[in-house]
Amino acid sequence: MRKEYGQVVVVDNGGFFPEDDSHRDVAWFMMDAMKVLGTDAVGVGERDLRFGLAYLRLQTKRTGLPLVCANLMDKKTHKPALQGYVIKKVGDVKVGIFGLVTDKLDLGPAKDSLEVIAPDVAAKQTVALLRRQGAGVVLLLSQVGKVETEDLVAAVDGIDAVMVGRNTPIIQKGRMIKNTVACYGGEQGQYLCRTELTLDAKRHATTGDAETFILGPEVGEKPEVQQLVKSFEDGFNEKLRKVEMEKEAQEKSKSVENNPDHYLGAEVCERCHTEEAQQWKTTSHSVAWQTLVDVKKDATPECIGCHVVGFNQAGGFQSASATPKLGNVQCENCHGMGTEHDAFASAPHHITEQTCTTCHHGENDPEFNFEKKLPLIAHANTSGETLKNRKVKMGQGSGSMIKEHGSH
Repeated sequence: MRKEYGQVVVVDNGGFFPEDDSHRDVAWFMMDAMKVLGTDAVGVGERDLRFGLAYLRLQTKRTGLPLVCANLMDKKTHKPALQGYVIKKVGDVKVGIFGLVTDKLDLGPAKDSLEVIAPDVAAKQTVALLRRQGAGVVLLLSQVGKVETEDLVAAVDGIDAVMVGRNTPIIQKGRMIKNTVACYGGEQGQYLCRTELTLDAKRHATTGDAETFILGPEVGEKPEVQQLVKSFEDGFNEKLRKVEMEKEAQEKSKSVENNPDHYLGAEVCERCHTEEAQQWKTTSHSVAWQTLVDVKKDATPECIGCHVVGFNQAGGFQSASATPKLGNVQCENCHGMGTEHDAFASAPHHITEQTCTTCHHGENDPEFNFEKKLPLIAHANTSGETLKNRKVKMGQGSGSMIKEHGSH
């Protein structure tokens, strides 16, 4: 974008904090990363307040990242709790950027110190203020919701472009709402929305267009940023590993064998199904756990489930030390729990698309095609193609699960 266009502003619409306490470190790392990328302004979403206002302010001050929200107010001072807006001089244009949150916001632990004023009231006041200070272009980072945002920009004059957020679907082509270009860029950092504004001689916006692009494997990686991410992930994985070990020490769980229904592991299946087991060893499923170990994600809960047998289920995988025989994607992932063998062995058991898309879904494997992929791991196929493909990827320097999956 920066190479193609002379005057570029990079923004993020917020909502980047993790959903659970154990991943708090991800919050500060994301802020560091956005600063490295030269992000000009960042909105505030509901999740960004989940650790409290003091934590958010601390990380904002530490990174110098400009978080903006015009209607999130400090209860004591009745002033914006964060910056209400920023004005960036980009080339010969002054761009005013402000954020809004919904007045239905769950303030979480910050509810005692914060309040939210009506988005439309804050929008009118802020747009007028930005125009008085010479902003030729005004951009809104909205965490108000799709319908509410569209109604707001239709009612409030002077907003040239808006990024629509809060439970908003991905819409590839943006739309004009009265005089405002709206973009719908999706969530989880998988998409980038390009909004183009045409300016008149006074450097004010006249027309615009918006389009959203998926950040797939063809986009490539910037080596120094990739290394930054890998370094963080490796350290974070070790931290999670220690937490897991402490948890195991504190909670003496029942052994797998004592559960009436439990997973047995491929070694037991192999006693009767020798040929099938040998064929399975030629597939990448047989080394699924090692792929996590290689990229140091073997202590990351959201990754583990698709690389082991029965994660978080009774009698399933607990940890590499407690249940080593249940690592990798094994027979029971597709065919069912071993102790229920008599039940499914007496009737045909078909592998359906749903069996695979539990893990090979849009986020983890966006190019997955059931009809094309199933034959590669079927027991009749001994070519070892999936295992060879993985070795090629690793040989090309696949340094994280993001690259391993394509777009995660």
